[in-house]
Amino acid sequence: MSGLRDSQRSQVYDAETLVRGVFERADEFGARTVEVLGSHVTLPVERKFASVESTQSYVDRVLALNWVAAQWKRADVPVTVRARSGAKAAHYEADDAVLAVPLHVHGKAWALRELVILHELAHHLDPDHAGTAPHGPEFCGRYIELVDGIIGPEAALLLRTTMYSCGVRIS
Repeated sequence: MSGLRDSQRSQVYDAETLVRGVFERADEFGARTVEVLGSHVTLPVERKFASVESTQSYVDRVLALNWVAAQWKRADVPVTVRARSGAKAAHYEADDAVLAVPLHVHGKAWALRELVILHELAHHLDPDHAGTAPHGPEFCGRYIELVDGIIGPEAALLLRTTMYSCGVRIS
């Protein structure tokens, strides 16, 4: 990761927490239509994973997508998914291209979900880890583009508007 100041990290995490909450409520109550800035959108289903192996398979398939490979050169660098025990958050280790995910926190496998994995892949696809802030505008643009192309434009709209409302800059 970069040595640059990560000035919007907390705002990005705040926005993600809100978005994950919307998806969780949609799953819990079966009501997938939500209002976003006056528009009614139907949220797609967010994939959840059962294991490190199923997460690894998903990561491999995302990086192999033609449009992902055409957009980001680092898509051809394989990512290894590993379990991260006793930690609260998933993270990406740029030096070794490793995505570490906690399997269970407080009895829940909260990190084994599509939004979290796409967040970490947005870090992996950064062409200049040393020259950009880890959660800077460039990262946010990549993350939203991945969410748009993989989960769907409705999820990307929700993520983008939530990030903006939390004060996040996006490029």
